[in-house]
Amino acid sequence: VQYLIGYLKKLHGYSSEWVNVPGCENITDTKCNFSSVIRGSSGFYYLRVEAMNEYNKSCFSNDVKVDPLVTNEIGPPGVKLDISDVLLHIQIFPPGGSESEVMRYSYDLSYRVVYWKNSINNEEEVKMKEIKQTLGTVSDLTPSTLYCVKVQAFSKAYNKSSDFSKEECIKTPGDKILPLIILATFVIALLAVLLVATPLVFALYQAYSKIKYVFFPSCQPPLNIEGFGEQHFSSPYMAATEELIENCCILESITTEEVNQTDFKDYKHCKQSSRDSGNYSNDDDTSGNKVSEETLEKEIV
Repeated sequence: VQYLIGYLKKLHGYSSEWVNVPGCENITDTKCNFSSVIRGSSGFYYLRVEAMNEYNKSCFSNDVKVDPLVTNEIGPPGVKLDISDVLLHIQIFPPGGSESEVMRYSYDLSYRVVYWKNSINNEEEVKMKEIKQTLGTVSDLTPSTLYCVKVQAFSKAYNKSSDFSKEECIKTPGDKILPLIILATFVIALLAVLLVATPLVFALYQAYSKIKYVFFPSCQPPLNIEGFGEQHFSSPYMAATEELIENCCILESITTEEVNQTDFKDYKHCKQSSRDSGNYSNDDDTSGNKVSEETLEKEIV
């Protein structure tokens, strides 16, 4: 496939400045894209085609006048969705990509955005808005809802429109008010439980301490008191038993040659008694009594 800029043929009637279309040489397909040779925003071109095989080739076809902006069909745009708290952001990629940038500006494209809620239970009305920019927004979103969008490019000047883009869907985030309400309710309930439970726990602890102190004291009585009289004192508040009283006797010297042992025992006279506090030694008193008896026996003898 070869092309010739239109004004060259008008000037010279015929020109040898035909140029091969890049990508359209030695092809077996019957279709060819010559968008890359378009240089200006307006104008027309002439095209011709030559067929060939391994050894032979045909003459060029008749010239075909082509106005790209009129002949061309607009392709569908690309779409990318993004979501924020309250807005649905729609980014549009113009048809044709960077190679068709000149033609795109010549068409003065606008975009028709169609969006709806994709819900099984509710059939929402399809909404549409037209924008000139490649960035659009949709407000008044419903939380936790799947929104679907498709976009169509069109040119009012040339009365042309593209097919709709591929359908894209995105889900809006959930409502943030409900989690805040749940959190506030939980905090209030926790504070109420603490206010009620703290005095109750304190009262139970005080009661437990008093019961433990009375029935299970941590301190034990001394061993000499605990085992005295083979009686166990389980509580320091129990009344103490009557302390033992020891009778003491004073022996007087009697000058008698013969005193019967029976008379000696009858001669004992108790004159005083002493109370022991619990901490005294029996050994000293016993030894004292023995000494007195020995002395008396000697005197009797």
